[in-house]
Amino acid sequence: MQEFVNLCIEQAKTALKRGEVPVGCVIVKDGVVLAKAHNRVEELKDPTAHAEIVAIREATEKLGQKHLYGCEVYVSLEPCPMCAYAMVLARVDRLFFFALDEKVGGVMSRYNLLDEPAFNHRVRWEYIPIEEAGKLLKYFFINRR
Repeated sequence: MQEFVNLCIEQAKTALKRGEVPVGCVIVKDGVVLAKAHNRVEELKDPTAHAEIVAIREATEKLGQKHLYGCEVYVSLEPCPMCAYAMVLARVDRLFFFALDEKVGGVMSRYNLLDEPAFNHRVRWEYIPIEEAGKLLKYFFINRR
């Protein structure tokens, strides 16, 4: 697991270097990395180009299917509602995230979308606090003001 956490943080650092909100995402199946991505909203001028969405697109393309059964997603920041629901639609098995998004978190901070009983798929999730993930975000937003 630590290998995937490290890859995720490296992707967040890449986003920071490129002027993006420092969020990284890694998707793994059976211990093999299918996709790794970082936020590309500014680069692509696309409000949906969050790290999770970019990684989901890459992983589904690699697998040649629309579902990510048996896949784990590692993301440096709690997914927003768009990304959380995209994981439901993609049938992701597990999500691990490392910093909370108090403003618009879609998993536990603001909304609890992955626990919504009306959805036809459950993404099991776990919040694992990792100080470095939070520090990257704080650094980014302090330096933007």
